[in-house]
Amino acid sequence: MSYRIGVDVGGTFTDCVMEETTSGRRWVHKIPSTPGSPEKAIIAGIRALLGLAEAKAAAVGFVGHGSTVATNALIERKGARTAVVTTRGFRDLLELGRQRRPSLYDLQADKPAPLARRRHRWEVAERLRADGSVERPLDDECVTDVLGALAAEGIEAVAVCFLHSYANPAHEREVAERIRRALPGVFVTASSDLVQEFREYERLTTAVVNASLGPRTGRYLTALESGLVEEGLSCAPFILHSNGGLMTLSQADRAPVNMLASGPSAGVVGATALARAAGDPDSISLDMGGTSTDVCLIQAGRPSVVSQREIEGYPVKCATVDVHSVGAGGGSIAWLDSGGALRIGPQSAGAVPGPACYGQGGDRPTVTDANLVLGRLDSSRRLADTIRIDPDRAEHAIRMHIAEPKGIAVEEAALGIAALVETHLVRAMRLISVERGYDPRAFTLVAFGGAGPMHAVPVAWALAMPRVMIPPYPGLLCAEGVLATEMRIDVSHTQRSLLGEIGAGALKAEFQALFEAARARLTASGVDVGGLQARWMADVRYHGQNYEITVDVPEGPTSTDIKRDLRAAFDREHRRLYGYANLERDLEIVTSRVGVTVPVGAARGGRLGERASSRRVEPVSRRRMIWENGTETCPVYRRADMKAGAEITGPAVVEQMDATTVLPPGSRARTDSFGNLIVEPE
Repeated sequence: MSYRIGVDVGGTFTDCVMEETTSGRRWVHKIPSTPGSPEKAIIAGIRALLGLAEAKAAAVGFVGHGSTVATNALIERKGARTAVVTTRGFRDLLELGRQRRPSLYDLQADKPAPLARRRHRWEVAERLRADGSVERPLDDECVTDVLGALAAEGIEAVAVCFLHSYANPAHEREVAERIRRALPGVFVTASSDLVQEFREYERLTTAVVNASLGPRTGRYLTALESGLVEEGLSCAPFILHSNGGLMTLSQADRAPVNMLASGPSAGVVGATALARAAGDPDSISLDMGGTSTDVCLIQAGRPSVVSQREIEGYPVKCATVDVHSVGAGGGSIAWLDSGGALRIGPQSAGAVPGPACYGQGGDRPTVTDANLVLGRLDSSRRLADTIRIDPDRAEHAIRMHIAEPKGIAVEEAALGIAALVETHLVRAMRLISVERGYDPRAFTLVAFGGAGPMHAVPVAWALAMPRVMIPPYPGLLCAEGVLATEMRIDVSHTQRSLLGEIGAGALKAEFQALFEAARARLTASGVDVGGLQARWMADVRYHGQNYEITVDVPEGPTSTDIKRDLRAAFDREHRRLYGYANLERDLEIVTSRVGVTVPVGAARGGRLGERASSRRVEPVSRRRMIWENGTETCPVYRRADMKAGAEITGPAVVEQMDATTVLPPGSRARTDSFGNLIVEPE
C-alpha cells in the first residue's frame, strides 16, 4: 500500500490529511501549531496519521505542505542581515520607490523600513543599456572592494540587482558568483535568477526580500527534511509555491520569496478542485482561519494568478494566486478605539495564548469567544478534539473589554463582534469581485477553514450569492488542496515590441523559448514531464500607456494567427475592465509569460458511495442560540449523519471535528453526491 500526505501549517492549527492511493481512504488529524519551530507540528501530525492508519513511514510516497514561515519572517521583520549590490547611482532606490501613496490623506503614514540598511548597500561601476548591450564594463577593482566590505560587516545575505539585467544577466551573475566564492556561508540572490522583467524598483525589492528570507527559511527546510528522514520517510517532500503549484525543497531554498503565499494557495487549489468537480467552475473561495481570512475569485475552474503583489508594503514580482487577505479570523481580537467604536483585528490571539475561552492565558475577547457566547460553539466539546473551551472566560473577556465600557449586554456585544467580522469579509469579497468587474451573484461561495462555515451564509446573502458550498472537511481543505496540486513553473521575459511591427514567427519563438526554459527547470528538478501542459500569456498595453494587463493567448506558438488572437484577447479583457476598447490604436507587447504544470499524482476524491435512506436527519441535541431578532433553541446535527441527499433547515448547527457550520434562520442545506453541504435561501 502507498500513501500520500498533505499538510497545511496555519497560525493556530496544523492540519494533516493522508490518503491511501488505491482505495482513496483518508485519515485526518488536527494539531496546534508550533510557531517557534513549525516543522515540529508537521512531524508530529504525520506521526499521528501513520498511527491512525497503522501504516509504515516507508510506505509514504508523497508529502507536500503549505507553510507560513516566509510570510511570518517578513511580517515580524526577522530576516537576515541583508546587503545590496547595485549599479552606481541606484543605491537609494529602495527608499525612492514609486510615487504611489497608499494612504493618500494620512500625512503621518510611514513607509516600511528597507530590509537592507543604507550602510549595507554598495554600488558597482557598470552599466547596461535597455537592449542589454554593455555601455560600461564591470569594474573588477570595484567588485573586489565590495567583497571586502561585505566580509567586514558580517553580512548574512546579499541581493545583487543591476540596471537592465533582465535583458542581459551577465554582470549580475558574475558578481553573484564571486560573492559566493569569497563568502561561502552567505545567501546570495541575483535578481535576474528570480525574474527577467523590467521595472528596476520592483525587481530590486523582490531580490532583497528573497535574500532577507533565505537564511531563515533554509534552516526551516533543513530541519523539516531531517525530521522526516528521522521518522523513516524516504520520499522527498514538496512545498506549495505561491502560484498554487508544487516546488521541491531545493527550489524553495533558492527562491523563498515564492513561499510568501504558500499557505493561502493550498486552500484556493482545494476549493477550485472541489467546486469544479461539483459543477461550479465559477466560485469564490473564503478561507477563514484563526488569524486571517483569504478570499480568491475562481473563474472557469481556474483561480486568478497575478505576476506581482505587495506584501507588508514590499512589492514582490513572482507568480502568485490572487488572494486578498484581511486580518479577520477566529482568533482576531475585538477592541474599542479611542472614540469607543468596536473594532476587529488585525491583532490575533493566535495559537498561543489563543482566545480567552481556551484558558491558556489569553484575556482579550476574540471572534471565537463571541461565537461561544452566541451558542454557535458547543462548550462541552473540544475544538479539534484537543482544546476544551470555557464559556465563562469568553463571557468575562467580552464583558470587561467591550460590554461594560459601552454599557451594553454581553450578548449584544457578541452579536456586534460577529456582525462586524462578517462586514469585513463582505468588503474583501466585493474587492475581488464587484470592484474588478465581476458580479458575485454569478458565483458560488466555497467556505472553509475552521471559522469559515460559521460566518459564510450571512456573507453570501449580503452579496446576493445564490449558494454556499461547505466541503466535507472544511477545516482541513487547505491540507486536502495539497493533494490536488500539480508541479507548476512560471517563466517570463520582458521584450517590448509593437504588435504591428513584430512578426508572428518572432512572437511564437519567444513563447517557445520560455516553454523550453520551463521544461528544463522541471527536468533539472527530477520531475517526470509526462503530461506537461502549458498556459500562454502576455502583458499588453496600448502604445503609449504606462501599465499593462495580462491576457491569455490560448494556443500560444501553435496558433494559426497569434497576432489576431492576442489582439482579440486584449480588446475583450480591456472592454470588460474599462468598458471600451480602442480598435484603432496599436498594442505594445511588454512581457511574455508561460506557466507549465505537470501532475504529481492526483487526489482521488469522487462521489459518496452512501446515500441517505431519507432526506430527514435527526438532530443529536438542541442548543440555545442568540440571533439578531431574539433567542431560539435550535437543533444540532452531526456532519457524519448528513449523507448524500439529506436536507435540513435553519436555524441550526452542523458540528464536526474540524469546523462548525451555522445555518441562520431562513436557510436550508442539503448534502450533494460529493459530500459537500450546499446552503441556499429557503
